[in-house]
Amino acid sequence: MRNLTTHTSKNIAFFLFIGLICFACANEQKQTSVQTKEIALQQETEKEIEESLINPKGKTIQERFHTPKNYTRVALAKTDFGSYLRKLPLKPFNSKVKYFDGREKYNDNVYISVVDMEIGTRDLQQCADAVMRLRGEFLFEQKRLQDIHFNFLSDGKPRYFKKYAKGDHSYKKFRRYMNYIFAYANTASLRKELSKVNNIQDIQVGDVFIQQGNPYGHAVIVVDVAKNEQGEKIFMIAQSYMPAQETQILVNTQNTKLSPWYKAKEGTLRTPEWTFESSDLRRFKD
Repeated sequence: MRNLTTHTSKNIAFFLFIGLICFACANEQKQTSVQTKEIALQQETEKEIEESLINPKGKTIQERFHTPKNYTRVALAKTDFGSYLRKLPLKPFNSKVKYFDGREKYNDNVYISVVDMEIGTRDLQQCADAVMRLRGEFLFEQKRLQDIHFNFLSDGKPRYFKKYAKGDHSYKKFRRYMNYIFAYANTASLRKELSKVNNIQDIQVGDVFIQQGNPYGHAVIVVDVAKNEQGEKIFMIAQSYMPAQETQILVNTQNTKLSPWYKAKEGTLRTPEWTFESSDLRRFKD
């Protein structure tokens, strides 16, 4: 009788132990399931926020990218450089950036869209070159031919399109002129040519973050700016890079909820492939 009682007690203890394990496992699975749902909900919310800023069918910067809540684009005149940049044509959404030789650039969370503009078949239109190209294209479109000029690195002196063209003011001649500039100008020469912007809150569409570097520097151009009622500004930037490649709208890896916009603030600006300081901000002279 004692053996039976002992055996029964052991069975009860065993089943209680198994029950506790099952309860613990079930509870852990429940907690894991809740955590998984919370993570999924957070990711879905972030995706909704991101998608709310993007219109995949938009064909220009202004059409494809909405401003975040409580922000509106700064007003610009139709003839402003900034208006030209906002209307830059974009390739279909999810297009890959192509190098000058036709190869595709792998998008390792670097860009969100690609500017639809040919870059030629030579390794010329890199970072500062893309900035000069956009400035030149704008001036050519506005028929401000006398204002198309960029400095050479060798002597710091400008080379004028009208002098180069010798009366041929065709777009074909203009493209040859730009390749001529690309070959003899770089970040160092362009940085010296631009005016310093002393306050990041004064940022404008068309401004340039630029470092001359040693031996290499980098430049990105501000292609849009918006602000809220408090006057706080956000901006969007585009770049080319090395080797020569199509101009691309950069993502904001530091603030995915705001991407592709960046907050205008003093200090460090971290872009996907370069780090600038707010003191690197420069502006073309009109």
